[in-house]
Amino acid sequence: MAQTGKRDYYEILGVDRNASEEDIKKAFRKLARQHHPDLQSDDTKKKAAEELFKEAGEAYEILSDSERRKKYDMFGHSGGPQGFGGAEGFDFGRGFDDVFGDIFEGFFGGGRGRSRAESGTDLQYNLELSFEEAVTGKEAKLKIPRWETCDTCHGTGAQSDKSVKTCSTCRGVGQIRLQQGFFTINRPCGECQGTGKIISDPCRECRGKRRVYRERTLSVTIPAGMETGMRLRLAHEGEHGSNGGPPGDLYVAISVKPHQFFTRKGNDVLYDLPVHFVTATLGGKVEVPTLKGSTMVKIPEGTQPDKVLRLKGIGIPSVKNGQPGDQLIRVQVKIPTKLTLRERELLMAFAQESQVLNEQGDGSGLFDKVKNLFE
Repeated sequence: MAQTGKRDYYEILGVDRNASEEDIKKAFRKLARQHHPDLQSDDTKKKAAEELFKEAGEAYEILSDSERRKKYDMFGHSGGPQGFGGAEGFDFGRGFDDVFGDIFEGFFGGGRGRSRAESGTDLQYNLELSFEEAVTGKEAKLKIPRWETCDTCHGTGAQSDKSVKTCSTCRGVGQIRLQQGFFTINRPCGECQGTGKIISDPCRECRGKRRVYRERTLSVTIPAGMETGMRLRLAHEGEHGSNGGPPGDLYVAISVKPHQFFTRKGNDVLYDLPVHFVTATLGGKVEVPTLKGSTMVKIPEGTQPDKVLRLKGIGIPSVKNGQPGDQLIRVQVKIPTKLTLRERELLMAFAQESQVLNEQGDGSGLFDKVKNLFE
């Protein structure tokens, strides 16, 4: 390969000689961002960066073209007897539009114009459920305000096809070319706002906006077992996209009101059951409310405070598989605060028999000792 004092093009881009076209393009994009002159902080750095940028551009100009790359691989920088088919080196204006469009879109506000399809915005609806509704599920009617494609103009923004004209400034491309130093970039056309079209008679329904704001009513099935913090995703029920873009999604965010008696613990339901200390001591049956109606529950003899009894399979169904949890019954032993004379005499006799009277034998602190006895 002939030597001309220039650095090897592959070395400049930092790729090996077997690099693919995509690898070469990625390497050039990286260097272009790094050495772009307009991004340098002072004139000294700017001048050095400009030279590096030109060097990278020359390497990309040759290696991105399959024929030129073959000649370079065979003959080096001279390109052989016929050269590279261009005058003295390279031309920034040729074959760089796609690369520059990606690299410098963010630098200068450039882009591919507003005529490209854009997805609609996702929406969220906050739905509050009662405890029972969350357990059993329900059919909910939701009123969703959103932007929708105008039915009158079908999203064109024009009253009729005749009122849509090609923009004379950009000739329908939606972009105009601007010279930035030694290369050319594209920006959205200011005349047509990047659409490539001029509307002389806007649609009377949407006033040229292509979309209208409407309220849509949706019927949504809320599955059994939902709880606060869960969300349902309804695909394509968000706002409509623009320029033919797909609609967004609708998310239904669930919150559940607290219940007067029940507390949720995963898929189990917790109920605090007040039980008289005599029942807790001797055992018995007590009526207990559940999600499926009342039922009688056996209280074992000698049940201690905060003991948890379990009723299998009458809890909250799982959203994933429908398998129900259990109902948990936490026993709250109640100590009486007022006694009849007869009740007091009986408890005194019990205390005497159980030897829980204090040393003075006057029965003071009796009920604390009775409570401690059960514990």
